[in-house]
Amino acid sequence: MSGEELGRQLALLPEYLGSHLLLSMAALSIGIVICVPLSIIVSRRKSLQWPTLAFASIMQTVPGIALLALMVPLLGMIGFIPALVALILYSMLPILRNGVTGIVGIDASLTEAARGIGMSPNQMLFRVELPLALPVLIAGIRTSAVWVVGTTTLATPVGATSLGNYIFGGLQTQNTTAVLVGCVAAAVLAIVLDQIIRLLELAASRRSRGLGVAGVMALVVLLGAGLLPKWAGQVAASDRATVTVGAKTFTEQFILADLLERRLKRAGFEVEVRSSLGSTVLFDAVADDLIDVYVDYSGTIWANAMNRDSIVPAAEMITQMTDWLQEQHGIRCLGTLGFENAYALAMRRAQAESLGIKSIADLAGAADKLAIGSDYEFFTRPEWSSLTSTYGLSFAGRRTLDPSLMYTAVAEGKVDVITAYSTDGRIVAYDLAVLDDPRNALPPYDAVLLVSSRAAQRNALVRELRGLIGVINDKAMRSANKLVDVDGRPVDEAAAFLDSLAE
Repeated sequence: MSGEELGRQLALLPEYLGSHLLLSMAALSIGIVICVPLSIIVSRRKSLQWPTLAFASIMQTVPGIALLALMVPLLGMIGFIPALVALILYSMLPILRNGVTGIVGIDASLTEAARGIGMSPNQMLFRVELPLALPVLIAGIRTSAVWVVGTTTLATPVGATSLGNYIFGGLQTQNTTAVLVGCVAAAVLAIVLDQIIRLLELAASRRSRGLGVAGVMALVVLLGAGLLPKWAGQVAASDRATVTVGAKTFTEQFILADLLERRLKRAGFEVEVRSSLGSTVLFDAVADDLIDVYVDYSGTIWANAMNRDSIVPAAEMITQMTDWLQEQHGIRCLGTLGFENAYALAMRRAQAESLGIKSIADLAGAADKLAIGSDYEFFTRPEWSSLTSTYGLSFAGRRTLDPSLMYTAVAEGKVDVITAYSTDGRIVAYDLAVLDDPRNALPPYDAVLLVSSRAAQRNALVRELRGLIGVINDKAMRSANKLVDVDGRPVDEAAAFLDSLAE
């Protein structure tokens, strides 16, 4: 961990931590406002206890990242709102369960005594039941706070800035410093928030005004730390329309997003980057004018968005794709950047040579003794069906891996074959053999620059972006990826290298 790299990551901390704070505290606060009254109602009506707690439990069993992803199509947007709704649902179980348990578990003799001295139901609630249930309820809120802060790191793929930007970006670029900064910051935030809630609990139990004021002030400071970077950013951009650049979840996309940001800022545009977005989430965001510009790949649009399973020549695919994007979604394709990043099956060169495998057709005869690894998407994409049906592939094992780990996995023999990306510098670094595709089972994957319908109306923006069309070839993109993935250089240095080619 170099001091230079640590300084670079810490410079991002105000923005990431501020957004993380705002999102997690808003979710927790709304969760408390919903669940405390709900727990009182449910504790009064036994018929509601099972269905209510069952619903909260079901929300808790859904993996956090899946719940966040589901909110995008349900709400038709990306960013803060879908992440907030998912986190509110995720916060409910411990608060609701502890609230009901705390109230229902009060000694019946105490409630009978309260009735005996003539207390009304409201008096019993606020003078007997809630004070007695408070320690159990606060324990649930503290548990929820820690869960919400941790789960907020998963909000990055749905377009919400958080400390997860450190973690997702760091994992893809193998930047240990970024991952550590994100993890440590999230852990410290969870501990601080937990202790502030504990302070408020002590203030309530001891009836201490001083502790109460201290707890409230600590919350105000924490909330202010979340709001300040947002407020400062809005003030800075108040007189200029912001261009939102999107990026998927791998190194090449981070580099290209940085390149777009660099060029647009130099041209005088205010730019916001939303990185580590899922492929479908990103496409839908551009179609809905939530993202202005990003780089996609012709084969991805062809198979995933257009649902085409035929393989056509690259030029014809670009023409049909361009027309379809404009007609169906109003998205404008400005053209290709000049390189193709296709899926390709790759093996350790020594193993491929020993088995006599040079093409995917050769691989078919040995596949039943080999294991294949791929990224999160590939095994559910049409390309996988095309490969298996075209060549009759049947592997002995199949593993889904993070894209940043695939190359290490095949190099270390954890898997025998991977679905590599043709412009990835690690193909050369790990001495992998890329297998030929003689039957053209895999479609072309030309990198294309896509602009939303709203952004396409800004002539100055389109004119600036057109300067990138056709200027980055396969070799240049592979070199840029290698700078980050193999040489350990920062993303902005790789982007600067590509930028120099477009001068």
